[in-house]
Amino acid sequence: MKLWLLLGLLLVLEVLEDVAGQDPPKNKRPKEQGENRIKPTNKKVKPKIPKIKDRDSADSTPKTQSIMMQVMEKGRFQKPAATLSLMAGQTVELRCKGNQIAWSYPAYLDTFKDSRLSVKQHERYSQLTLVNSTAADTGEFSCWGQLCNGYICRRDEAKTGSTYIFFTEKGELFVPSPSYFDVVYLNPDRQAVVPCRVTVLSAKVTLHREFPAKEIPANGTDIIYDMKRGFVYLQPHSDHQGVVYCKAEAGGKSQISIKYQLLYVEVPSGPPSTTILASSNKVKGGADISVLCTVLGEPDVEVEFRWIFPGQKDERPVVIQDTWRLIHRGHGHTTRISQSIITVEDFETIDAGYYICTAQNLRGQTTVATTVELS
Repeated sequence: MKLWLLLGLLLVLEVLEDVAGQDPPKNKRPKEQGENRIKPTNKKVKPKIPKIKDRDSADSTPKTQSIMMQVMEKGRFQKPAATLSLMAGQTVELRCKGNQIAWSYPAYLDTFKDSRLSVKQHERYSQLTLVNSTAADTGEFSCWGQLCNGYICRRDEAKTGSTYIFFTEKGELFVPSPSYFDVVYLNPDRQAVVPCRVTVLSAKVTLHREFPAKEIPANGTDIIYDMKRGFVYLQPHSDHQGVVYCKAEAGGKSQISIKYQLLYVEVPSGPPSTTILASSNKVKGGADISVLCTVLGEPDVEVEFRWIFPGQKDERPVVIQDTWRLIHRGHGHTTRISQSIITVEDFETIDAGYYICTAQNLRGQTTVATTVELS
């Protein structure tokens, strides 16, 4: 019995020696005391680099930086806000960076060639100065750089600046109008604007029909109010016709604008619709002849006429007279009729031939012709 116990003990000791003599696994090493509790101090951390794609995805289009600055008192400069409110009488000085700058400002200042406004181009900037400002000067002031190749220039969209200035004047809630009554034409294919603009940014403005008397709501669908333009008819139609006016309220005061006659236009926009007619196509010698060129078009679109006639090269004396008037065709439709008539007295052989009329508007031109013979 003692022999078997001795042999068993020797066998166990051999097994323990074999296990102790084996090499540890290649992917492991013996752990030192406390290694699980203390992290190595020389551990390297891979820096996180922001992805360029993420930065660009927020705004893939290049941003346009304003080139406009407003000159303040004591030679200080600041970027003007989208809208400014100034008291009438103040001097306004705006500058735009660049050596080739173009400007836009309220048409009122251009119409009368106002000496209160001056624009000067310096080496590195352009300067616009307006002195003795009035409520009538309220509007958009903008500038832009120009890319020029010789005498041909185009607008540089990356270099622009603009601000809308309200010039507040005592007793003037509306931008003054040169007339007491104006006509607004309602075209079915484009927006129409009732231009009652205010001089006070906080003014509440409403639109009213004169007869039957009622307020016309700006519901945001058919009609909207834009403080920089006025009341905008988005889709004009014949039911909008009539006489309207605007009412403004601000600071406990109210004011009524001028009246606007809204007229619906029958003729669609495009080149002139032109006809030509001679008083007679066969004329006896010594008689008088007249040729009439007629255009039916939009009420607010002017038409220019040009004539080519047989006696022109011989400087044959003729009389040319241009006229226009508004006519009503059917219920609620208004059309402008423009006419040019050429008259030849004492008809001769050199007067026989083609009489050619060319009518032109902003959208194109139309040429028509007729012949007159000597009988």
